[in-house]
Amino acid sequence: MTINPNADWLKLCNKSDLVPNTGVAALYEDQQIAIFYIPGYEDEVFAIGNQDPFSGANILARGLIGDIKGEPMVASPLYKQHFSLNTGSCFEDSNTQVPVWPVRLKGENVEIIAA
Repeated sequence: MTINPNADWLKLCNKSDLVPNTGVAALYEDQQIAIFYIPGYEDEVFAIGNQDPFSGANILARGLIGDIKGEPMVASPLYKQHFSLNTGSCFEDSNTQVPVWPVRLKGENVEIIAA
């Protein structure tokens, strides 16, 4: 994902709100965003839509994280589809994906680029 160097970053939450190696949900403009904090990965934080497109439930932040062939992913806790934390694409159905936000840690802030 190429990020515009002039993009406006917005604070979403504090780093202390994150739990290592799991996800948390945050609200941004009536959208639930699943934030995953994975210390040790090149990019330690990932932000995807929290809504599981197969069930419609806002639940992806509660999914199990891991990787498939080196690609960080989350498994939906309902129907177990796997979504890339980098692209939002579903591994089992390439026509399905969830939104992805550029995200970063800046000091003690978790920031996203507003869409």
